[in-house]
Formats: sequence, structure tokens, C-alpha cells
Amino acid sequence: MKMDYTIHTAQQLAQTLRGQRKSRQLTQKALSSLVGLLPKTVSALESTPGNSSIASLFKALSALNLELVLRPKSSAKSSDSW
Repeated sequence: MKMDYTIHTAQQLAQTLRGQRKSRQLTQKALSSLVGLLPKTVSALESTPGNSSIASLFKALSALNLELVLRPKSSAKSSDSW
């Protein structure tokens, strides 16, 4: 079953990345080795993603077989911001 995750904050991104990694039974070290990141980079993405590079995010997404989709907010949703 395909599941979409709507993310409005850096903390939500961190939690989603961590959850996706754990659901695939990967350690931070195992995930980092799949795409040439340092384990501390994966740790940073899962704790303070706002301080991480976009390139690191896309490498982690690739290793987790995830994609980033941007779409306009629904007018019924609140205007959460970073």
C-alpha cells in the first residue's frame, strides 16, 4: 500500500525519515553506506534536517526509495511555516 506523508516542519521531516529508515530495518550506518553519506549526516537529517544540505536529503531519499513531491496547499489547511 502506497502512503503519502504531508510534511510541514523540519521536525516532521526528521521523524518521517527516521521512521522510513527503521521500517526498512536499516541502521544509520547502513543507510549512509548505500549512498556515500557519513553516518553523522544521516543522524543530522533525522535530528536537525534544517541544517542539512538538499543534496544529502536527496541521497537519503534515494536510498529509502522515496521521492519528494511538491504541490499547492489546500485552501482548507492552515498556513504552517518553518
